[in-house]
Order: sequence, then structure tokens, then C-alpha cells
Amino acid sequence: MRFSNVSIAAIAHVDAPIRVTSDELEAPLAATYARLGMPARLIEPLTGVRARRWWAPGTQPSDGAALAGEKLFADCGLDRSRVGILVNTSVCRDWVEPSTACFVHHKLGLSDDCLNFDIANACLGFLDGMQVVANLIERGEVDYGLVVDAESSRHVVEETVARLSQPGCDAAMVKEQLATLTVGSGAAAMLLCRTDLAPGGHRFLGAVSTAATQHNQLCRGQLDFGLTDTKSLLQHGVAVAQRTWERAQKAFGWTADSVDHFAMHQVSELHTQTLASTLGFPLDKAFLVYPELGNVGPASVPMVLSKASDAERYAPGDRVILAGIGSGLNCTAGAVLW
Repeated sequence: MRFSNVSIAAIAHVDAPIRVTSDELEAPLAATYARLGMPARLIEPLTGVRARRWWAPGTQPSDGAALAGEKLFADCGLDRSRVGILVNTSVCRDWVEPSTACFVHHKLGLSDDCLNFDIANACLGFLDGMQVVANLIERGEVDYGLVVDAESSRHVVEETVARLSQPGCDAAMVKEQLATLTVGSGAAAMLLCRTDLAPGGHRFLGAVSTAATQHNQLCRGQLDFGLTDTKSLLQHGVAVAQRTWERAQKAFGWTADSVDHFAMHQVSELHTQTLASTLGFPLDKAFLVYPELGNVGPASVPMVLSKASDAERYAPGDRVILAGIGSGLNCTAGAVLW
């Protein structure tokens, strides 16, 4: 998808307030690790994730998304009644029904003619939400659109730790569920609009996506557990990312050398390093958040973008690639002219 009249007017993120280290998570697993002859520490040495964030008990995904939305409106000063569409993209939800977008819409006090719904596509949800909103803006259907995401990892991580602490836990269970212990919590919001409405905005030029859905069994999750074939997921995920990057370079006329920054969905140290090596760019072009945030799912890319912007890593005219791989497998690369 290509866009000629869409810009990012504002972006904001919120870190969940409670920091939980990998060592703290693994303390209850000491007996399991010892019984199975495993090292006393696995998460940080294997993944590079030393901590992740949790929301306070009782915090719903819509609460986090609304916090990010309020921060965004406070920063940009837009009259929120001008927002024509709200898309929530989180994996985590308040309820199966109604949509989490309904709760966010109400908490943000958006207008009654503001279209609102959820989009779910694993860790690509936010990038897909951007494309849906951008299409409506490009067609002239709306002037402003809001994409939000809030992930809450506390429940699934606590349930996984409890399950792996049981006497019946074996090495196969640890291997296929360890990746679940790297997921984190956080929230992000992005305001997209017609380019003429945001003179200081950042052009969203479009995105390309590639499907490899024959690999749909490699990473599966429920509310209280996740199963991941990490080796195969890395192998096939990087392969589909390489194909997507080849298509993106043709679509946008950019190369690894001409791109200034890669705002990447970050899963682990090995995953991030392998992607950088395969796609041909130095890691200093990626603003790294996984050591402290873990894998924040679809919130990862906008949180990276927001944090890097706050750190003044981006300059006007910089070329930024938004890149993510989602279980399924699917991969998307978006282009932003900062």
C-alpha cells in the first residue's frame, strides 16, 4: 500500500509502572531448573531480556491505551472531536466482547460519529491499523485517525511461572514456554492525518506485507499460556522478513545504506541481531528496547518510534523503516519520512 497524503501528526507511549527482572521471575523456578539439570538463569542469558514491565493489578488494556491517548492529546493539543476513526490493535483485550476499542473510545471521550473497532494480527496489529486508517485518510473519508495499543503480560507470565514450577514440568515444557516469560507490558498511541493538517508531521509513505502462513503453528497463545518453537520461528521469521525487505526496497527505492533508522518489533537479542545481519544494517540504526521492555507485541514498534523520537534520535528528513513479524507468520515493513 502506498500513500501520498498521510502523515504521523503525533505519537506517544506509556511504560507500565512495575519493573520485574528476569532473575525475579526465575526465582520460583530454581527447583525445576535444578531437577532438570538446567542452568540457574535462562531468560537473560538466552534472550538478552533483563526486565519487563507490568501494570498494577486490575489495570485493563483499555486503561493503558487511554493513558497513551490522553498523553498524545495533551502533547499535540488537537480537539479530539476531530478524530474520525479509532482502531485498537492489542493482542490483550478487556473482554472477548465488546471490542476493546469501545472502552478506549469512551474513556477518551471521542465523538459519537468516530468509527471504532479492533484489529488483531498478533504483533503486526499496530502496523495493520496504521494502514487501515491511512487508507481512509487517503480516500478523504476522515481527516484524523487514532491507532492505539496496550499490552498486559502479567497474567500469562504469572500463570506460566506457576505451571513451570510444578513437579510434573519437564524439559520440553520449559523449552516451548520459556519465550512467554519475555513478554512485557506497555501502551502506545499514534495520530495520523492528512499531510496538510500537520506541517511538522512525518510522512507515512506506505507499507508492504508478506505472508508465510504455512508456519502458523510455530507460535500460539491463549490467555494463560503460550507455545513457541523458537528455533523454527527465528529461521522462518527471518526468511519472510528478508523477502519483505526485498519488496520494500523496490517499492520505496530505499536500501539498508540509505535508511537512517529501523524501528523494529523486538523479541530478543538473537532475533534482533539476526534480523540486522540478514537485512544488512548495523544495530546502531535500531533503537533497542528489548533489554528493559521485553517483547511488547504490537505495541513494540510504536513504542520504539516514540522513545527514539523523545530521545531526539530522529532528524527531519530521516528515512525510518517500521518493521515487524507476527505469528502466523506475516511480516510488514512500513516507510516513514521523518
